[in-house]
Amino acid sequence: MHRFDPGATLDAVAEHRAEFTIGAITVFIALLHHADAAPEKLATLTKIYSGGAPIAPSVVEAFRAKFGHDIHGAYGLTETNSPTHMVPLLRRAPVDPHSGALAIGVPVPGAQAAIVDEAGQMLAPGATGEIVCRGPMVVPGYWNNAAETANAFRDGWFHTGDVGFMDEAGWFYLVDRKKDMINAAGFKVWPREVEDVLYSHPAVREAAVVGVPHPRRGETVKAVVSLRAGATADAAELIAFCKARMAAYKYPRVVEFRDELPKTATGKILRRELR
Repeated sequence: MHRFDPGATLDAVAEHRAEFTIGAITVFIALLHHADAAPEKLATLTKIYSGGAPIAPSVVEAFRAKFGHDIHGAYGLTETNSPTHMVPLLRRAPVDPHSGALAIGVPVPGAQAAIVDEAGQMLAPGATGEIVCRGPMVVPGYWNNAAETANAFRDGWFHTGDVGFMDEAGWFYLVDRKKDMINAAGFKVWPREVEDVLYSHPAVREAAVVGVPHPRRGETVKAVVSLRAGATADAAELIAFCKARMAAYKYPRVVEFRDELPKTATGKILRRELR
């Protein structure tokens, strides 16, 4: 296919009996909410992976309920050429009971990964820090940029800039990008956590959360959402929905509605453009 279209994709999978695909989570959200979405359309599509952005557990549950298939997470960066973490095909990724985050997977063969603090010291399971990794898939550095190479590649480890943690069983979880953290009146707010709650609202199709300037709090939490076809919700309803499900400093104070959220060519939502 030249470009993604949810209706054409449903027809193509059914016609060609496709078994495997990988795409941004927005692709699977679009398939889930399309008017022609029926279980028989994706009956053969039993091997599904998604990468590029955190995945809300509610989206995976809704997709499984509608089509009978799991969406498996994959994690990697441009600097790693390919995934460093994946959810094994025959496993179901766990959800962390404390943060509500869906596991991104376990290190793939040949990859090593750890969670470190600001000083680069490895942290124990359950502690939140920066995800670092090494292996044959990691690039040696940045072209003609010695300063950035020295900053990101230290002591044999690539520092991803992503914040996460590992549980006792070895599953890794992504909290968010360091640079996307919102500092609201001195409290850290991770956009992914707010987005996960928004995705559990029946009217929300897509959601992105960013920090915006605030005269008293420094930054405050803003949500930009698109609604499902035929669904209705106003800002007050979504704010109240989040307020009832998370700490007072985390819920969005501002909600903006758009028909479509800005995305990359591969379907990843562009938070930086929203900021």
